[in-house]
Amino acid sequence: MTAFAPDWLYLREPADAAARATELVDPLRGFLDFLPDGDEVVIRDLGCGTGSLGRWLAARLPGTQRWILHDHDTDLLTHARGSLPRTALDGSPIDVVAEQRDITALRAADLAGTSLVTASALLDLLTKDEVTALATAIVEAGCAALLMLSVTGKVELSPADPLDSAVAAAFNAHQRRVTEDGRRLLGPNAVDAAATAFGRLGATVVRADSAWRLGPDQAELQRQWLEGWVGAAVEQLPELRPVADVYLQRRLEMAQSAELRAVIHHGDLLVLPPSLEAAA
Repeated sequence: MTAFAPDWLYLREPADAAARATELVDPLRGFLDFLPDGDEVVIRDLGCGTGSLGRWLAARLPGTQRWILHDHDTDLLTHARGSLPRTALDGSPIDVVAEQRDITALRAADLAGTSLVTASALLDLLTKDEVTALATAIVEAGCAALLMLSVTGKVELSPADPLDSAVAAAFNAHQRRVTEDGRRLLGPNAVDAAATAFGRLGATVVRADSAWRLGPDQAELQRQWLEGWVGAAVEQLPELRPVADVYLQRRLEMAQSAELRAVIHHGDLLVLPPSLEAAA
């Protein structure tokens, strides 16, 4: 799995929080209401990073919660474990534990007793087989899932530039690349692939848009996002470099002078178990 620097994850957290589809929280609470009274809500956060999704979600949900944070990076797990809120929406206690493990190897037995599986900016880093296996594990375990902020490949920059579409196409191809270990990533196809996989298993799938909307007051986030976006495009299509270097400099100057706006589209999924379809 790709490693991300904590500084980048903290920088993007406000944009992530503003983008997340809040309309999915109420139906998720409705699912949790069907749990037996007094039952602890067990939430597994896959690829938790610094814990930004937990910080956003935990205090929006009622009831006693036990968060199990999964990531391959022990430093990120340490950051995350100490940063989640300790009380739920209704004042109930929240317990947090961390487990380093390969999330692509999770199966239904590993999710026994889990109420909810969460993930943020994860699905697009997986392959079709990995997404199918994860969907199967979640549905067979009978838990819900809230899978947020997967890239969908659409970027809108204002003012527009003639090179925008070429850079976007190369970046999207990079997101779908075959990695050194032979894994073909889903990239912008991930939301559709996951929705299809869960739907075939009989789960209820609710989709929502979750776009970053970066304004002139977010110049540093614009800068780092632009450098990563253009850098991945050039890595995928090296012949772009001569024009991409000039393009990047032009865009960075616009960000610095508060002239640039960017909308980077993502998709969120709420998945409810097949037995909850009628109640949802």
